Amino acid sequence: MQAITSAVTWLDDLVWGVPMLVLLLGVGIYLTIGLRFRTIRDLPFAIAMLWRGRVAEGEGEITPFNALMTALAATIGTGNIAGVATAIFIGGPGAVFWMWMTALVGMATKFSEAVLAVRYREVDELGKYVGGPMYYIKNGLGRYWAWLGTCFAVFAGLAGFGIGNMVQANSVADALEAAFGLPFWTTGVVLAILVALVLVGGIRRIAAVAGALVPVMAVGYILAGTIVLILNAGAIPESIRLIFTHAFSPIAATGGFAGAAVWAAIRFGVARGIFSNEAGLGSAPIAHAAAECKGPVSQGLVAMLGTFIDTILVCSFTALVILSTGAWTSGQTGAELTSLAFESALPGIGSEITSLALAIFAFTTLVGWSYYSERAWEYLLGVKVIVPFRVIWSAAPIIGATVKLSFIWLLADVLNALMAIPNLIALALLSPVVFAASREFFKTRGKSEHNPF
Repeated sequence: MQAITSAVTWLDDLVWGVPMLVLLLGVGIYLTIGLRFRTIRDLPFAIAMLWRGRVAEGEGEITPFNALMTALAATIGTGNIAGVATAIFIGGPGAVFWMWMTALVGMATKFSEAVLAVRYREVDELGKYVGGPMYYIKNGLGRYWAWLGTCFAVFAGLAGFGIGNMVQANSVADALEAAFGLPFWTTGVVLAILVALVLVGGIRRIAAVAGALVPVMAVGYILAGTIVLILNAGAIPESIRLIFTHAFSPIAATGGFAGAAVWAAIRFGVARGIFSNEAGLGSAPIAHAAAECKGPVSQGLVAMLGTFIDTILVCSFTALVILSTGAWTSGQTGAELTSLAFESALPGIGSEITSLALAIFAFTTLVGWSYYSERAWEYLLGVKVIVPFRVIWSAAPIIGATVKLSFIWLLADVLNALMAIPNLIALALLSPVVFAASREFFKTRGKSEHNPF
């Protein structure tokens, strides 16, 4: 087992090394420029489209709003609490800057993924709309590239059980045991029952649960972070200075912080940013393919807000709480660092807030990823796999909540990177389709609708 772990660790370092970070950022920058920076310039318009997307406007399974909430359910998770803290612990405050930069170019990546997902989606044997990278690779690039779509589906189907299921269940169990003393097995059983109840209703119920939980949990977490920042308002300017200064210069050791080079800030800022918002991994377009939307570009505009909300908003609050309270020099890392930061500002309730947020975030990720993984296995094996998949997926949290998962986490990290490779290749090759659709959309919509305010 030690040899296998060492081999997977080597592979993890390889696939998340410089080439992958260059590929992720490079494709994101290329798409941002090709779209003429519309993903940044048209942010207000995208927000208006999201507001309108609360009701169906075309063919599909769920509203554009609930498609985004389903995607956010899967992306707003442990990365927003533990991932941000880990990036700061290893890369220093400058890592936050590179998380922001990753998100800004990631918005173009997420936009393009959703455009292609809707453009090349299919209707399966059950009459359901299905799509995602495996479909836009097969239908957009042609049958000679179909093997690449199959590779994506295999990686996504397997990664789901790691990063999307057992790892999340383990995070919930750890959080509830630390805060309330709840036994691990109890958490596992309760999660299995809740997940089964959600999965029975398919994408419509998943979307309904996500549409109800995600806005509440995100707003609640941001409000708690706002209180902490108000209490530490005097430290905010210095926190922002640290972020920008150490994005480009190394930072020395201080307190329990070991110091970090600029490369560490870039590497872990980008890696944790991608882990959090999943731009480029190809997971979110699977949800957006089911949206009842007027067309690909309108859903792309809604989809790109997922990256903005996840990283620019939620992750930024975590980062500023950690930096403004001074907890980042404590020597703690991961969820423990975020918990310490909240507890230092809100004694007696801060750690409970973090634990509850982590538990809810992880649960919604577990539910959101169930749809991604189900669609991947359906692509590979057909609709006959859906019921057995849901049974296995519902039972997996019991294992995840009760065992140590260091190897599963490592393997899932590798599979996430392997998901990104075929997806990014497809995005680059199909970029002319995205650019043309975007030009046509903004040319024909008219100025009055383009500026809904």
